[in-house]
Amino acid sequence: MSITSKPFGSMPDGTSVTLYTLTNKNGLKAEIINYGGIVVSLYVPDKDGKFADIELGYDNLEDYLDRSPSFGALIGRHANRLEGASFVINGITYNLNKNEGNNQLHGGLVGFDKRVWDAKIIYQEKEALELSLFSPDMDENYPGNLEVRVIYRLTDEDALEIEYYAASDKDTVLNMTNHSYFNLSGHDSGTVLNHELRIDADFYTPINSESLQTGEILSVKNTPFDFTCPKRLDEGLSDFSGNEQMEYGSGYDHNFVLRNSAGNEFREIAEVYDPKSGRVMTVFTTKPGVQLYTGNHLKSAGKGKGGHIYDKWHGLCLETQYFPNSMKQNHFPSPVLIAGQTYHHKTVYKFSTR
Repeated sequence: MSITSKPFGSMPDGTSVTLYTLTNKNGLKAEIINYGGIVVSLYVPDKDGKFADIELGYDNLEDYLDRSPSFGALIGRHANRLEGASFVINGITYNLNKNEGNNQLHGGLVGFDKRVWDAKIIYQEKEALELSLFSPDMDENYPGNLEVRVIYRLTDEDALEIEYYAASDKDTVLNMTNHSYFNLSGHDSGTVLNHELRIDADFYTPINSESLQTGEILSVKNTPFDFTCPKRLDEGLSDFSGNEQMEYGSGYDHNFVLRNSAGNEFREIAEVYDPKSGRVMTVFTTKPGVQLYTGNHLKSAGKGKGGHIYDKWHGLCLETQYFPNSMKQNHFPSPVLIAGQTYHHKTVYKFSTR
């Protein structure tokens, strides 16, 4: 694998942003900027060997600053929603910044997706891109001085690997993810309704009208959330009137309880197949949950790369995570990072065709 870099604009304060291009021996290419750790583009071949960019995003930094729905970004400190924008650790209540009604979404007003990360190219058998960030004590009102590292690798096995490391000097909350929107037909090809999805989850965590987890863990059987066998997305999205859960999310915006999640086991958890292009994306992770989001509100993203206008259901996200709202639900896996311990998780998106 090789890595090159070039400028990608400047922040309002003059801080420069750099785009890094990772290329493997088979011609796969990932473009990543150190603003937000954003995966800007991901070029993958179809069944005929034709490459296309399958990552929704923008051509310039200004659009990412203006209106991005977290396209391709690293999310932290806490991915997804926290009820009441508050939590309790060691008897102390921490009141966070609210950015979605009374709640917090994706780390607050200035989450990790809105920071310029330090970047360097490292060598671990092959080249990799390492991004690092210091989040000081009470950043967005989270406790603890937090040191974060994220390593991106594009392997010769046609996989984009994302490895997360962090440590804090106080007990804190940490639940990081990557918020890539994928369309295996190409970012500019319209909806993902024809994509076939399998998720290795027998249960999901339902939401209320604020898209907050209620604390219930329900079976997916005989519901639109049953992806235990491959199923086209349009089976659930074509008409969900009368299904309260689907109406709350305006489509899929739900967390799935992954199988074999004890002990942060690294395993395959999902597969997406696009019959049109023949592209297959297989997902692996150490996390206990994954959020399926079908871009239900993408219309607000406006014009994307190449001037293409994104709209509802033009992309899908599979955000590996601890369960949302888990600080209010003691029976959910805990996202608390104990002082002095190391946070270490890995997620891999592997590409093939059939």
